[in-house]
Amino acid sequence: MTAVSKLIGEGQEIWSVAPTDTVYVAIEKMAKKCVGALVVLDGGKLVGMVSERDYARKVILAGKASKSTSVADIMTSNVIYVEPQETVQECMALMTDKHVRHLPIMDQGALLGLVSIGDLVKAIIAEQQFMIEELQHYVHG
Repeated sequence: MTAVSKLIGEGQEIWSVAPTDTVYVAIEKMAKKCVGALVVLDGGKLVGMVSERDYARKVILAGKASKSTSVADIMTSNVIYVEPQETVQECMALMTDKHVRHLPIMDQGALLGLVSIGDLVKAIIAEQQFMIEELQHYVHG
């Protein structure tokens, strides 16, 4: 079983916004970086997550304006995260149970990276493909 820390590359860029940024700034960054969520950092400390889902539900459906609403007003502040030794399967189970699509990877209070459900699915498929190839090699000698 693969540890989730293997999914993040050394020097991986972590896209973030500040809680004082506007939702517009956050959505603009998500669009430019082709991601569905950003970590919210205050002085380098993880204080929340903001996602396209937050935008849709807490801004658009609430009739708020993205240019005058702060990220702090819509972010999820009770962030679910994992530690580097957690397995891909454990992360997938957690994401399924908690209905989240992104998980920060934290080590002793330090943010190491962020994985999406897509990252986990790719890792599981790669692991299964490797096992299939090994079994085929074994069967065919």
